[in-house]
Amino acid sequence: MTDDLAAIEAVLQTYFDGLHEGNVQKLGAAFHETADLRSVAPDGSLAVLSRTAWFEAVQSRPSAKSRDLPRHDRIVAIDRSGPLTAFAKVQCAIPPRYFTDYLTLARLNAGWKIVGKTFHTDTH
Repeated sequence: MTDDLAAIEAVLQTYFDGLHEGNVQKLGAAFHETADLRSVAPDGSLAVLSRTAWFEAVQSRPSAKSRDLPRHDRIVAIDRSGPLTAFAKVQCAIPPRYFTDYLTLARLNAGWKIVGKTFHTDTH
């Protein structure tokens, strides 16, 4: 399971790098093609964003790296329930927005992939 932990951490680093750089190829390497993103909308409803729509949003905005914004990535916790599934709580930012992400990962034929993301955003 030690090798799995390193592989999960590598996927999370690819995610952090892709977010900071605005690089959808890196994000695509980390996220399974069927993954979606979920959050609670201001009206209390569930907001669901497809990976495709998220990638379009990432590509349409200036990256944190291009704006010389500092990185705020960190892995808070990784919980492996067995050899094929894991859960990670991470924090990252594209200031002034700071995110806490709950990522569900699965070890598939292609290796570890993020298969779902639920997130909370704070603005400072």
